[in-house]
Formats: sequence, structure tokens, C-alpha cells
Amino acid sequence: MEQIPKRFTGEQMKVLLKGYCQGTLDRSTVEETLGIGKARFFTLLKQYRLDPDKFSLTYQRASPARLPASAEREMEKELMLEKSLIEDRSLPITTYNYSAIRDRLIKRGVTVSLPTIIKRAKSLGCYQPHPRKKAHDREVITTAISALIQHDASHHRWSPYVRERWALITSLDDFSRKLLYADFFEQETTWVHIKAAETLMHTYGIPLRYYVDSLRVFRFVQGRDSFWRKHILQTDEANPQWRQVMNIIGVDVTFALSLEAKGKVERPCRWLQDRIVRTCALEKLTTLNEVRAVLKEEVSRYHNHQVHSTTREVPSIRLEKARKEGNSLFRPLVLPNPFTLTKDIFCLREKRMVNGYRRISLFNHEIPVPHVPLRKEVEVHLIPDTKREALEIRIWWENRMVQSVTYPIKEFPSVHF
Repeated sequence: MEQIPKRFTGEQMKVLLKGYCQGTLDRSTVEETLGIGKARFFTLLKQYRLDPDKFSLTYQRASPARLPASAEREMEKELMLEKSLIEDRSLPITTYNYSAIRDRLIKRGVTVSLPTIIKRAKSLGCYQPHPRKKAHDREVITTAISALIQHDASHHRWSPYVRERWALITSLDDFSRKLLYADFFEQETTWVHIKAAETLMHTYGIPLRYYVDSLRVFRFVQGRDSFWRKHILQTDEANPQWRQVMNIIGVDVTFALSLEAKGKVERPCRWLQDRIVRTCALEKLTTLNEVRAVLKEEVSRYHNHQVHSTTREVPSIRLEKARKEGNSLFRPLVLPNPFTLTKDIFCLREKRMVNGYRRISLFNHEIPVPHVPLRKEVEVHLIPDTKREALEIRIWWENRMVQSVTYPIKEFPSVHF
């Protein structure tokens, strides 16, 4: 049935309602004539009694029918910029993000609805038809925070105004969908992944499990990570440095073994890299610190303002709610014996044998090791400090530290920290 204003004029409506008020028409007759129910009838009656002379159901448009020319120009400018980014194959952007365009326009005081932007995009040739995808049920597979931490790195050219490729390392809690860690690095190394885990655990505690892909930083895979024709070690029989840290601190590690599973690790941060690249292009950013500021702003918006499409909750609120309810698997960061400092946990490890001169050889450096019998194996902890360009070396034997020395990092040019 058509709406009332399309079936009755304003004057006809007034006659019917006036008749009811004067007692010449009963309610059921008016409802049957208008084709409405009791609730709708009393809503119209209330509106009529407020001002019978000005009563009208004619739709009054609150906003202008056409956008200002300035808004049209801003919208076209953003769409053409978006198109240029997609056509640049060196950037990690392949699709249009009309929501990001809307958010940027709002920041400049231009309020435009998403359907309007999409309509203009189609007319300007800035639209990609959406291919039909397989049904995919996005769901939270965990029941508490820290039950699963999705850890990943994205290595891309983040701004069209720089040639360097930087690594974005992220750790996302599967239950709350909050990014517990996110930062940029000039290079992706084992050490930056260890520092990312240390920062997360200092802030929130020790999680139950990490979920990562099969990158060699996290996992040894036979045939890919061995140069020998006859393989001695099978897959997972060698522990990479990052995995050793997880074993010592008591954190389980699960690997993505299929393309679909690997997509689960990468998908949560795809929106983040998408928005960062667009902002860097728009603001012509060229330094890592400038891009870090964009990352911080986007993460804050995501944590505190965006309702997640899967959980239907704001990530920060969902995490705090779970904490208050005791729905958390985070453990306090307690160091296992015999360690007393976190740097002996979150470090790089090497094994060396003490020679006949009570020294060990480490990357062409002879380091004295007192109070250790000859031909005994010691564990060497390497703690690089890239800001101060120093490398601290701590040597352990039989659960006690026997030597600690510090060198300039530049004396170890063959080691990449």
C-alpha cells in the first residue's frame, strides 16, 4: 500500500481528523479509511491537535537537494587521487575505499553520504565491480582475551613519496580484536619481533598462544631453510630465536599451514595498511616518524571509535569489559629461574665452547670467560640496543651469569639486528 501522503491530500486528512475530534466519525472508521492501525492513528491525531491549521504530512527536506560545487570538486579530487594510488602497482592498494574518502572529507568539513560518493565514483570511472566471493563466516573463535594473539608483519612501500619499504609489525587479540601492538621498523628482523613480544607482555601480561605464519623468523621448514642436499634436521626440529623466547616464557605457538589460515593472520591489518597508504599519499609524507604518527592516529580511531564488523563492539570497550569480568588468560610477567632480568629472556641466543685459553670466539671477537672449566659449553645472550648503538653480551653457565661485556654494534657488521 502506498504511503498516506500519496493517497490523501492534506485537506482530506484534516477533514477526517476534525470529524473524529467533533465526534461525527469514530476511530475505526478513520483507521479503515486511511488504512492504518491504532498506534499510527493516535500519532497523527497528536500531531493534528498541536496545530490544526498547519497540519501536513508533506515531506520537508532538511538538506539541499544538490551538493555545493565546492563539495563536488573535493569529492572528485579525492576519487581521482584514489584512482592514481590503485594504478601505482608499487603500493599495496588494489581496491577503492570509499569509507576512507568519506572520513577525509568530513575532516575538511565536507559532509557527503557513502552512497553519493559511490554514485560519483561510477560516473567518473573510479569504481570496480565486486566479484562474487565464496561465503565466509567471520567469527571469533576464542572465548577469552589473550587466548590467541594474531601476530604478523607487512613489508611494503607505504608512501608514494619514498622508495624505501618499511615493515609494519602488529599483534591483534582475537577475542577483543584490539591491536595490542603496532609499530613500524626500517627492516623486519628476528630482533624486532622479539622486542614486539616483550613490549606486549610488559603492557598486558603473558598470553596463552601466538598465531603466526610459517615465516623463517618463527619456524624452521625443511627444504626451505636448509642448504644441505641431505637434510639432517626435519621441519620444526630447529628452534628459531623467536620460538626459543616463546618456549622459555611458556607461550604456545600455532602456525598457519594453509593459504586460508594465512589469510586469517593477514586480513585483520589489511584495512590498516589501506588507510595508512592513502593518508601518506594525501599528506605527502616522506619520513618514518611521520608515518608512525598516522599509524598512531588510525589505531586510536579503530580502538576507541570503530564498531568492529565481527564482534559488533568497540575493541577497547570489549577488552576492558572482558578484563572486569575476569574473562582473561593473561598471566603476570614472572621471570623463570634463574633469570632476574627480562633482557635474559627477550634476547638472541648462541652456544659456544670455552677453548684452552678460557675464551670463546663470537663473530671474530675473543671474549674471556672466567670460572668456567675448559671445553664446557656456555650460553651467550645478545641484547642489541640500536638507539645507543651498543651490544650487550651476557654469558651464562650452569644457571648463573659468568661474564658481561658491551661492544659497539658497528664491530659486528655481519650480524643484522
